[in-house]
Amino acid sequence: MKKTIIITGASGNLGSIVAKRFLTANYRVWGTVHHASKEKQTANDYTEVVLDLSDENTTNEFVQQVVKKDGVVNVAVMAAGGYQQGALHETFKPDLLQQIDLNFITAYNIVRPIFEQMKKQKSGRLFLIGSKPGMEMQHAKSSIAYGLSKSLIFRLAELLNAEAGKDNIVTSVIVPGTIDTPENRKAMPGTDTSTWVTAAEIADIIYFYSSEAANSLRQPIIKAFNS
Repeated sequence: MKKTIIITGASGNLGSIVAKRFLTANYRVWGTVHHASKEKQTANDYTEVVLDLSDENTTNEFVQQVVKKDGVVNVAVMAAGGYQQGALHETFKPDLLQQIDLNFITAYNIVRPIFEQMKKQKSGRLFLIGSKPGMEMQHAKSSIAYGLSKSLIFRLAELLNAEAGKDNIVTSVIVPGTIDTPENRKAMPGTDTSTWVTAAEIADIIYFYSSEAANSLRQPIIKAFNS
Protein backbone atom coordinates (compact mmCIF):
# COMPACT_ATOMS: atom_id res chain seq x y z
CA MET A 1 0.00 0.00 0.00
CA LYS A 2 1.36 3.40 -0.97
CA LYS A 3 2.14 5.92 1.72
CA THR A 4 0.66 9.42 1.54
CA ILE A 5 2.33 12.78 1.98
CA ILE A 6 0.84 16.28 2.04
CA ILE A 7 3.13 19.14 0.95
CA THR A 8 2.14 22.78 1.20
CA GLY A 9 3.81 25.32 -1.04
CA ALA A 10 4.28 22.49 -3.52
CA SER A 11 5.00 24.79 -6.46
CA GLY A 12 7.83 26.60 -4.65
CA ASN A 13 11.55 25.99 -4.94
CA LEU A 14 11.59 23.66 -1.93
CA GLY A 15 8.11 22.15 -2.06
CA SER A 16 8.40 21.08 -5.70
CA ILE A 17 11.69 19.26 -5.07
CA VAL A 18 10.29 17.56 -1.97
CA ALA A 19 7.34 16.40 -4.07
CA LYS A 20 9.65 14.92 -6.71
CA ARG A 21 11.73 13.15 -4.05
CA PHE A 22 8.72 11.43 -2.51
CA LEU A 23 7.24 10.56 -5.90
CA THR A 24 10.43 8.66 -6.71
CA ALA A 25 9.89 6.77 -3.44
CA ASN A 26 6.43 5.63 -4.60
CA TYR A 27 4.39 7.95 -2.34
CA ARG A 28 0.97 9.38 -3.11
CA VAL A 29 1.66 13.12 -3.07
CA TRP A 30 -0.92 15.83 -2.41
CA GLY A 31 0.52 19.28 -3.11
CA THR A 32 -1.23 22.47 -2.12
CA VAL A 33 -0.58 25.68 -4.05
CA HIS A 34 -1.92 29.21 -3.77
CA HIS A 35 -2.30 29.52 -7.53
CA ALA A 36 -2.43 26.81 -10.18
CA SER A 37 1.10 25.93 -11.25
CA LYS A 38 2.30 26.74 -14.75
CA GLU A 39 4.57 23.69 -14.67
CA LYS A 40 2.94 21.28 -12.26
CA GLN A 41 3.99 17.73 -11.57
CA THR A 42 2.56 15.29 -14.11
CA ALA A 43 3.06 12.02 -12.22
CA ASN A 44 -0.02 9.83 -11.78
CA ASP A 45 0.48 9.81 -8.01
CA TYR A 46 0.55 13.60 -7.73
CA THR A 47 -2.55 15.70 -7.02
CA GLU A 48 -2.30 19.49 -7.02
CA VAL A 49 -4.91 21.39 -5.02
CA VAL A 50 -5.34 25.17 -5.10
CA LEU A 51 -5.90 26.06 -1.46
CA ASP A 52 -5.94 29.19 0.69
CA LEU A 53 -4.17 27.93 3.79
CA SER A 54 -5.28 30.97 5.76
CA ASP A 55 -8.87 29.68 5.47
CA GLU A 56 -9.30 27.28 8.36
CA ASN A 57 -12.48 25.62 7.11
CA THR A 58 -11.39 24.85 3.54
CA THR A 59 -8.01 23.66 4.79
CA ASN A 60 -9.68 21.23 7.18
CA GLU A 61 -11.97 20.04 4.38
CA PHE A 62 -8.93 19.36 2.21
CA VAL A 63 -7.31 17.17 4.86
CA GLN A 64 -10.56 15.24 5.29
CA GLN A 65 -10.64 14.75 1.50
CA VAL A 66 -7.17 13.22 1.58
CA VAL A 67 -8.09 10.93 4.48
CA LYS A 68 -11.31 9.85 2.78
CA LYS A 69 -9.43 8.90 -0.38
CA ASP A 70 -6.18 7.46 1.03
CA GLY A 71 -7.22 6.52 4.55
CA VAL A 72 -4.00 7.83 6.09
CA VAL A 73 -1.54 10.71 6.15
CA ASN A 74 1.93 9.36 6.78
CA VAL A 75 4.00 12.50 6.26
CA ALA A 76 3.34 16.23 5.96
CA VAL A 77 5.75 18.97 4.96
CA MET A 78 4.70 22.59 5.50
CA ALA A 79 6.81 24.45 2.92
CA ALA A 80 4.47 27.39 2.33
CA GLY A 81 5.63 30.78 3.57
CA GLY A 82 7.57 33.87 2.61
CA TYR A 83 10.28 36.28 3.63
CA GLN A 84 10.00 39.98 4.45
CA GLN A 85 12.92 42.22 5.26
CA GLY A 86 12.63 45.03 7.77
CA ALA A 87 14.49 46.27 10.85
CA LEU A 88 12.75 47.18 14.10
CA HIS A 89 12.34 50.87 13.25
CA GLU A 90 10.55 50.04 10.00
CA THR A 91 8.40 47.11 11.16
CA PHE A 92 4.82 47.84 12.23
CA LYS A 93 1.68 45.94 13.16
CA PRO A 94 0.55 45.25 9.56
CA ASP A 95 3.99 43.77 8.80
CA LEU A 96 3.80 41.51 11.84
CA LEU A 97 0.27 40.32 11.07
CA GLN A 98 1.11 39.67 7.41
CA GLN A 99 4.14 37.56 8.26
CA ILE A 100 2.40 35.67 11.07
CA ASP A 101 -0.46 34.87 8.72
CA LEU A 102 1.91 33.80 5.94
CA ASN A 103 4.42 31.78 7.97
CA PHE A 104 2.53 30.57 11.03
CA ILE A 105 -1.23 30.53 10.45
CA THR A 106 -0.81 28.75 7.10
CA ALA A 107 1.13 26.03 8.91
CA TYR A 108 -1.12 25.83 11.97
CA ASN A 109 -4.35 25.57 9.98
CA ILE A 110 -3.23 22.44 8.16
CA VAL A 111 -1.09 20.91 10.90
CA ARG A 112 -4.01 20.77 13.34
CA PRO A 113 -6.27 18.42 11.31
CA ILE A 114 -3.29 16.39 10.05
CA PHE A 115 -2.07 15.92 13.62
CA GLU A 116 -5.55 14.82 14.72
CA GLN A 117 -5.53 12.20 11.95
CA MET A 118 -2.06 11.03 12.96
CA LYS A 119 -3.28 10.69 16.54
CA LYS A 120 -5.96 8.30 15.27
CA GLN A 121 -3.30 6.38 13.34
CA LYS A 122 -0.86 6.65 16.27
CA SER A 123 1.92 7.41 13.79
CA GLY A 124 3.18 10.08 11.39
CA ARG A 125 5.93 12.55 10.63
CA LEU A 126 5.41 16.31 10.46
CA PHE A 127 8.00 18.71 9.09
CA LEU A 128 7.79 22.46 9.66
CA ILE A 129 10.18 24.84 7.92
CA GLY A 130 11.97 27.12 10.36
CA SER A 131 14.80 29.57 9.81
CA LYS A 132 17.88 30.91 11.53
CA PRO A 133 16.10 34.23 12.31
CA GLY A 134 13.25 32.25 13.87
CA MET A 135 15.57 30.03 15.89
CA GLU A 136 17.90 32.77 17.17
CA MET A 137 16.77 36.38 17.34
CA GLN A 138 20.31 37.65 16.76
CA HIS A 139 19.78 36.66 13.11
CA ALA A 140 16.47 38.56 12.90
CA LYS A 141 17.68 42.13 13.32
CA SER A 142 17.09 42.94 9.66
CA SER A 143 13.89 40.86 9.34
CA ILE A 144 11.93 41.41 12.55
CA ALA A 145 8.46 40.36 11.37
CA TYR A 146 9.80 37.31 9.56
CA GLY A 147 11.91 36.20 12.52
CA LEU A 148 9.08 36.58 15.02
CA SER A 149 6.64 34.71 12.80
CA LYS A 150 9.09 31.86 12.28
CA SER A 151 9.83 31.66 16.01
CA LEU A 152 6.23 30.50 16.51
CA ILE A 153 6.98 27.48 14.33
CA PHE A 154 9.44 26.20 16.95
CA ARG A 155 6.89 26.66 19.74
CA LEU A 156 4.26 24.81 17.70
CA ALA A 157 6.62 21.87 17.24
CA GLU A 158 7.23 21.74 20.99
CA LEU A 159 3.50 21.67 21.66
CA LEU A 160 2.84 18.93 19.10
CA ASN A 161 5.64 16.73 20.42
CA ALA A 162 4.32 17.16 23.96
CA GLU A 163 0.79 16.37 22.79
CA ALA A 164 1.91 13.27 20.87
CA GLY A 165 2.91 11.57 24.10
CA LYS A 166 3.83 7.93 23.50
CA ASP A 167 2.36 7.80 20.00
CA ASN A 168 4.84 7.39 17.16
CA ILE A 169 4.29 10.94 15.92
CA VAL A 170 7.27 13.26 15.57
CA THR A 171 7.25 16.91 14.59
CA SER A 172 10.57 18.28 13.36
CA VAL A 173 11.59 21.79 12.38
CA ILE A 174 13.94 21.95 9.41
CA VAL A 175 16.26 24.95 9.76
CA PRO A 176 17.87 25.55 6.37
CA GLY A 177 20.77 27.82 5.64
CA THR A 178 20.59 29.93 2.51
CA ILE A 179 18.86 27.76 -0.07
CA ASP A 180 20.45 27.80 -3.51
CA THR A 181 17.61 29.16 -5.64
CA PRO A 182 17.54 31.42 -8.71
CA GLU A 183 15.92 34.13 -6.59
CA ASN A 184 18.65 34.04 -3.94
CA ARG A 185 21.40 34.08 -6.55
CA LYS A 186 19.80 37.13 -8.17
CA ALA A 187 19.35 38.89 -4.81
CA MET A 188 22.92 38.21 -3.69
CA PRO A 189 25.17 38.49 -6.76
CA GLY A 190 28.82 37.72 -6.19
CA THR A 191 28.13 35.80 -2.97
CA ASP A 192 30.09 32.63 -2.27
CA THR A 193 27.43 29.96 -2.76
CA SER A 194 29.64 27.04 -1.71
CA THR A 195 28.09 27.02 1.76
CA TRP A 196 24.51 27.22 0.52
CA VAL A 197 22.23 24.20 0.79
CA THR A 198 20.24 22.88 -2.14
CA ALA A 199 16.55 22.06 -2.10
CA ALA A 200 17.46 18.50 -3.14
CA GLU A 201 19.65 18.11 -0.04
CA ILE A 202 16.80 19.27 2.19
CA ALA A 203 14.39 16.93 0.41
CA ASP A 204 16.76 14.01 1.04
CA ILE A 205 16.95 14.93 4.73
CA ILE A 206 13.16 15.04 5.02
CA TYR A 207 12.84 11.72 3.23
CA PHE A 208 15.40 10.07 5.51
CA TYR A 209 13.64 11.27 8.65
CA SER A 210 10.38 9.92 7.19
CA SER A 211 11.85 6.49 6.48
CA GLU A 212 11.86 3.37 8.60
CA ALA A 213 15.59 3.85 9.13
CA ALA A 214 14.76 6.91 11.26
CA ASN A 215 11.94 5.36 13.30
CA SER A 216 13.92 5.65 16.53
CA LEU A 217 15.00 9.26 15.94
CA ARG A 218 13.24 12.06 17.78
CA GLN A 219 14.89 15.19 16.38
CA PRO A 220 12.77 18.29 17.04
CA ILE A 221 15.25 20.61 15.30
CA ILE A 222 17.15 19.54 12.18
CA LYS A 223 19.79 22.05 11.11
CA ALA A 224 20.47 21.88 7.38
CA PHE A 225 23.20 24.37 6.69
CA ASN A 226 26.88 24.28 5.81
CA SER A 227 28.12 27.29 7.77
